[in-house]
Amino acid sequence: MAEAIDLAQDFTRLVRQRQPEHLDPWLERASTSALEAMQRFARGLREDYEAVKAGVTLPWSTSPVEGHINRLKMVKRQMFGRAGLDLLSRRFLRAPPGDQPQVAGARVPVQVHAAAA
Repeated sequence: MAEAIDLAQDFTRLVRQRQPEHLDPWLERASTSALEAMQRFARGLREDYEAVKAGVTLPWSTSPVEGHINRLKMVKRQMFGRAGLDLLSRRFLRAPPGDQPQVAGARVPVQVHAAAA
């Protein structure tokens, strides 16, 4: 357990503090670890090494875009089985500026179904 904690903390530190010079030694430690999960994780990072190295090195982030995608998927799941693209476009494309989507679990009013049909 101590080895898993140590590897996880070291990986977190090298990503957050952008220390690309520590990536290769960390991958070597994780690959030779007794923990199979860490070995698999290191193998996956090595398979996409260039992207991982860029992620540790470069200051750019896709977090804002990922946040918008997550929000859109949440609304889509809320509306599953209720309406089609026409209702989705009303909720986003033609929504007044600053209008927030409904909260999770909220039901779409019956009148909207009739208007969408």
